[in-house]
Amino acid sequence: MEDQSSSATPSMDPYKLLGIVQNPDGSLTRQTHFPSVPATEETSTANPSQLAIFKDIPLNSENKTFIRLYRPPTLPSNTGNKLPLLIHFHGGGFILFSVTSRPFHDACCVKAAMIPAVVISLEYRLAPEHRLPAAYDDAVETIMWVRDQATSSAGGNMVFQAALRALDMDISPVKIIGLIMNQPYFSGVERTESEKRFFNDRMLPLPANDLMWSLALPNGADRDHEFCNPMAADESLKEKMERLPRCLVTGHGGDPLIDKQRELVEMLEARGVDVVAEFAEGGCHGIEIFDPLKAKALLQSIKEFVNRH
Repeated sequence: MEDQSSSATPSMDPYKLLGIVQNPDGSLTRQTHFPSVPATEETSTANPSQLAIFKDIPLNSENKTFIRLYRPPTLPSNTGNKLPLLIHFHGGGFILFSVTSRPFHDACCVKAAMIPAVVISLEYRLAPEHRLPAAYDDAVETIMWVRDQATSSAGGNMVFQAALRALDMDISPVKIIGLIMNQPYFSGVERTESEKRFFNDRMLPLPANDLMWSLALPNGADRDHEFCNPMAADESLKEKMERLPRCLVTGHGGDPLIDKQRELVEMLEARGVDVVAEFAEGGCHGIEIFDPLKAKALLQSIKEFVNRH
């Protein structure tokens, strides 16, 4: 991808780019939507050609959260009737999209069929109506739901934060054995070289990135809050990170977030965490949504990571 280090275009409106309008009460009107995939009843005969069977399960009726559970239509003979469980948190800068948005739904179907695995995708509360840590609380509630089903789990930013919270919780018989952070969403007050280089990035220009964080973080917090910049966290939290399980961190050289993702890897490795880092040349943020070859490569990386346990 070409260098984009020229100054930002003054007329660039991050609200328009993101397809959002902020209402007087602080909520958002979201004008841009991916096509949505409705839930189906779980039955292997409903559509024999579908990659995965899926259904929606209520999680917290008060918060209007739910999980979409995916499984292969048939169990492969070599699994011994046991499949790994992946907990998936969709992208969107904490303010956009849903588990029902087609790109995220389709990706979960493919993971369930091709790894193969049981995949749980969380419909979490969005900011700014529900600022962080609301989404993290929903993520932890998902882990506890899994615990109550007596299953086991390998699960960006929400993966990292939820795993940190789970370290001090009794989730047995569940054991989180791996974290998969695909292009994790982090930033900071001080601009990284990749943020400056890709200031006017087509997918994630810096003004839009800043706007999403301002809407997602707790009121009054800046981008050096630990939710956004774990590298700026206090020493006690960094010591806690030493207890994290094995991590897969992926990224692309054309993503403005790439330097922050590399910082995360360096910090975790310095703390003794076993990290598999896969950073590809070129590309852009979320490229696997648009490029089938990149999607296939990501799936292969996840499959190898899961099956290594």
